Amino acid sequence: MLDERGWYAANEVLAFLLELAALACLGWWGASVGDDTALRVLLGAGAPLVAVVLWSLFAAPRARLRPRLPVVLAVKALVLGGGAAALYGVGHLVAAVVMAVVVVANTAVAEVFRRRPAASPAG
Repeated sequence: MLDERGWYAANEVLAFLLELAALACLGWWGASVGDDTALRVLLGAGAPLVAVVLWSLFAAPRARLRPRLPVVLAVKALVLGGGAAALYGVGHLVAAVVMAVVVVANTAVAEVFRRRPAASPAG
């Protein structure tokens, strides 16, 4: 059975996988939009690139800028929610809903861990 640190680590791994999935979904959506090849290449590479820039500036653990929590959560909602919306945009409604639910649950659990006081070492 996992202790609290194990659950925290598992949730952080899931958060990272969701971030990667959102980038992949944004790229997939961008590459499938419209008939113009140049537009598909631009959006296929550009949508994930914009998400990476936003994430690295505001939401990453070592973000360049350190905004308050509401801004961080807004950027996370934009990027991760954008990934779910991108899944919907390529015609995968069930996967989009599942991703959205998992993102919300993962973020909620992360906030619970973030708000808990650090446990003092035993002994």
